[in-house]
Amino acid sequence: MAEAYPHIFTPIQIGTQTLPNRLIMGSMHTGLEERDGGIDRMSAFYGERAKHGCALIITGGFSVNAAGQLDRKSASFNTPEIAQAHKPIPQAVHDHGGRILLQILHAGRYGYHGDIVAPSPIRAPINKTVPREMTEAEIEQTIVDFAQAAVYAKEAGYDGVEVMGSEGYLINEFTAPCTNHRTDQWGGSFENRIRFPLRIIQAVRAATGPDFILMYRLSVLDIVEGGSPLSEVRDMAQRVEAAGADVINSGIGWHEARTPTIAQAVPRAGFAWATARVKDALSHIPIAAVNRINMPETAEEILSSGQADMVSMARPFLADAAFVEKAQAGKPQQINTCIACNQACLDHYFVGEISSCLVNPRACHETLLTWTPATAAKTVAVVGAGPAGLSCAEVLAERGHHVTVFEAADQIGGQFRLASAIPGKQEFEETLRYYTTRIAELGITLKLSTPATLEDLTAFDEVILASGVAPRIPDIDGITHPSVITYADLLSGKRQAGDRVAVIGAGGIGIDVSVYLTEGDSDSHLNPDAFRRHWGVDQPADNPPPAREVTLLQRRSGKMGIGPGKTTGWVHRLSLLKAKVEMIPDVVYQRIDDHGLTILAGPEQRTLPCDTIVLCAGQTSQTALLEPLQAAGIPTHLIGGAKLATEVDAKRAIAEGIAVAASL
Repeated sequence: MAEAYPHIFTPIQIGTQTLPNRLIMGSMHTGLEERDGGIDRMSAFYGERAKHGCALIITGGFSVNAAGQLDRKSASFNTPEIAQAHKPIPQAVHDHGGRILLQILHAGRYGYHGDIVAPSPIRAPINKTVPREMTEAEIEQTIVDFAQAAVYAKEAGYDGVEVMGSEGYLINEFTAPCTNHRTDQWGGSFENRIRFPLRIIQAVRAATGPDFILMYRLSVLDIVEGGSPLSEVRDMAQRVEAAGADVINSGIGWHEARTPTIAQAVPRAGFAWATARVKDALSHIPIAAVNRINMPETAEEILSSGQADMVSMARPFLADAAFVEKAQAGKPQQINTCIACNQACLDHYFVGEISSCLVNPRACHETLLTWTPATAAKTVAVVGAGPAGLSCAEVLAERGHHVTVFEAADQIGGQFRLASAIPGKQEFEETLRYYTTRIAELGITLKLSTPATLEDLTAFDEVILASGVAPRIPDIDGITHPSVITYADLLSGKRQAGDRVAVIGAGGIGIDVSVYLTEGDSDSHLNPDAFRRHWGVDQPADNPPPAREVTLLQRRSGKMGIGPGKTTGWVHRLSLLKAKVEMIPDVVYQRIDDHGLTILAGPEQRTLPCDTIVLCAGQTSQTALLEPLQAAGIPTHLIGGAKLATEVDAKRAIAEGIAVAASL
């Protein structure tokens, strides 16, 4: 049923090769590149995606020499031994009819080691180390190193390479005026600044021949002061085409850019317009759009509207290895959609853990996280239809158990349902759509508006308590005042907030609630044009007054808002600063009364006049059924918030649900 997405499934010529569809699995670092056993795990990871129809895959980045490493532990691709070791990876993809490119890069001033180099000795805002200016001899050698890495990739069996020329890495540092202050043949004029990338493309093509795919990652939008203007980007695209590239992949934003590019704040296809501005400059090679494209209808719209010739998606292939297969079958409702949370992919990578996916913990763990049909089918009750209960029920049913889910609310979702009300987190609804589909497909019995009782559960062989959490009510004088509401009541729509709001608790929920309160009717997370105005992308920022006056409070001293993820927390904090949210740490809550909320902030006593006080002060596990079930001798398992309520953590909840289901 490829006719559901005719443009996606129209074949396309890339160099001398023809691909059956126009979806690319874009590059992402997984952490497997540097791990013992990583080759086997990457083979399984990429092979599974090729098996399900992904026609063109790009690996994570490999440095071409020591100076170009991201850090001293990061993977390089610069010896025959490395090439030999990699052979199982392209073979696994080829076994399923797919093609795979190796991304080759030089970190430039983004490297985290003692010998970083750059066109000019200008420190990156996200790095404490000032790079050393490259000599002309080093520049020439680096060109040779890129070509040699491509040769090694060809020897390993890869179908081509992606030359990383965007995101603020070394090649991009040469092309942008802000980072290239050289006065020799490699800097100054546009012609000189683009000499380095063009020489690399020419060298790679000469070394690998016409049948080796050469993809160039072009920064179509730098989003940094002093970045390349559009006229230069378009000219650069034409030069890349003439130099021998087969296809251009778009790069959006440098890593130091203070504008979100892949977070939930970015609307779907939020940067396709940037690719479209370059596409008509090209004569015969295709260009791919990127960033926040997570469903086939979005990809189809980009292609059908002529904004791009191909679509590159990275995280959506973490979330669902069978994305292409499901789209081709005309069954998008079966896709486990990327929700752009970054919690298990980028957040993992940047703290040295293996990347995975919140909604699909098997990603990058295909050889480790497996389950088989149950030896004996059991009747299993799952109490609670939040993320933990839903993931558990799905795997239980896949294994052949007879599953009944009890949910006290009138719809599934639990804390995930509440989170979907937050601006930018509407993608959470896609996860609930996925589980709704799976419940029907697997024949799971779902009992909504049905709080489980001990009597209900005694007939089951096993019980999974995924009964979740309730907001914690802190011990503050006046906590029962009518102005006080919980985050659950606010986000569910049971209670409304006034114009002046105090938020008690600055963890992940407190930050989310503050965003919810201040953004009001803003559609910047849904509409690309509104997003551009809100963040000032290629235009002055348009910041309308916040919907409410919000004060965010926390007991502990120090930085506010550290609860959200490593790679997305800054987006939320910046949003709150733009909304003029007052953030007060080191607070002692004294009382709540008709005058508002009285606090001690350090030595100062303040009374904050409030219409509404929202409690985001943690959660308590809902485990009332645990002791009665144990006393009745019924095998019972705790998962998710019912097991640990210190912070709402869907990543842990889903993983626990799968692990328990796989063990029964």
